[in-house]
Amino acid sequence: MKLYAISDLHLGYEINRQGLAELPAHPGDWLILAGDVGDTPPQLEWALEALVPKFERLIWVPGNHELWTLPLKLPQPRGVELYESLVAICRRYDVLTPEDPFAVLKGAGPECVIAPLFLLYDYTFRPPHVSAERAVDWALETDVLCADESYLLPDPYPTRQAWCHARCDEAERRLAEIPPHYAVVLVNHFPLRYDLVWLPRVPRFSIWCGTRRTEAWHRKYRATVVVSGHLHIRSTQYRDGVRFEEVSLGYPHQWRPKRGVESYLREILPGPE
Repeated sequence: MKLYAISDLHLGYEINRQGLAELPAHPGDWLILAGDVGDTPPQLEWALEALVPKFERLIWVPGNHELWTLPLKLPQPRGVELYESLVAICRRYDVLTPEDPFAVLKGAGPECVIAPLFLLYDYTFRPPHVSAERAVDWALETDVLCADESYLLPDPYPTRQAWCHARCDEAERRLAEIPPHYAVVLVNHFPLRYDLVWLPRVPRFSIWCGTRRTEAWHRKYRATVVVSGHLHIRSTQYRDGVRFEEVSLGYPHQWRPKRGVESYLREILPGPE
């Protein structure tokens, strides 16, 4: 049994859908979907239809794209209501979400708790000289603006920061309850550490990439591996002996369809020797 992960499938693109449809079956293995499966609930459901028969278990966390309320004529859910509708889709397919009890994976080394998280961001991934009030303007100085500012609506929370902090509070409560004899895999769409956000072309996009509240969670909650996406820059890095995996597929120009999506699955457990 192996635990794999991938994120940022962006199934609004035909070539990405085709690649996912051609992914071979992995009987007995688990797969983490670490956010940005697509931009709409139907795209998430399409992915689950394709993947549930191919894996023993799926685990999903939302990315920012799944939480977009796009401009359409019909009324649409937004904020928490939209998130809850995505969780409902996952539950119809028996896919684990951040709202479910943490699962224990057996058979890939020591028993390991897989902890899917939904934490958002609060604009604290910024240099010390930039205030919270100036963060978005600071990014705009280099013509960087995340589409979340228009499409990711935090209702009923007053701001995305408030929603982020509420999610962090709840996650900390649940993570603290994990018995100490378990290893832990933390899963979140956004990176948990500012020093992992390397974006050479758009460095000021960092403010939409996480929260400093999670900087020490890999130590505090005894993580073996931390899984994230969002950056579209695949990497394996280590902090304090803990492996951090960025597992994005990305937009069509950011991966090689001839290699197949299979080659972009990241083995989380047992992991590299």
